[in-house]
Amino acid sequence: MSASRSHPNQSPDRLSRLGMVARWRPVHLGHLPVLRALSDQAETVWLGIGSANRYNLRNPFTLEETLAMLRLVLADRPNYTLIPVPDLDDGPRWRAMIRDLFGPLDGFVSDNPYVATLLRDDYRLVRPVDLVPPAERVPIDGTLVRRHMARGDGWRELVPPEIAAYIMEHRLDERFRREFGLQTLALETIIRR
Repeated sequence: MSASRSHPNQSPDRLSRLGMVARWRPVHLGHLPVLRALSDQAETVWLGIGSANRYNLRNPFTLEETLAMLRLVLADRPNYTLIPVPDLDDGPRWRAMIRDLFGPLDGFVSDNPYVATLLRDDYRLVRPVDLVPPAERVPIDGTLVRRHMARGDGWRELVPPEIAAYIMEHRLDERFRREFGLQTLALETIIRR
């Protein structure tokens, strides 16, 4: 998965290694500029698939499905390594695991305040928004995509075309609605109150 070939958009002052953990469920248009920026700014990007051991409302795609989605959107970006990162429900143990899995990094990318607190003594922390120019930012998150998927409409426009095709080809949208659709819509109702 990892390669040393550089991408034409790379910065001349590239970092050696950047790391990031996210759930990527599903990969959406908000992820793309961050993934591109990571790839352009580092020789090697270590991408963690968070909650790799979970399949539930917040993680409605399997690890294998998530890996496939990431590989689809990173097909022209060969400088990445994908790392499953399980939830341990224990911050200090998770921190030690991240250090073991990722090793030394020039920066760790996260917008999660808890993750930042855990890793602030181990890595230089970078917020995803700081990597992406304002004009390239896309204000979409996984919760929004999953809400639209639960309703059965509007989600395809929120994900890259190859991800929409993958989800529909494997009928993952139907499975999501069957297994998690009602829970997702119920949460949306609670949040609106």
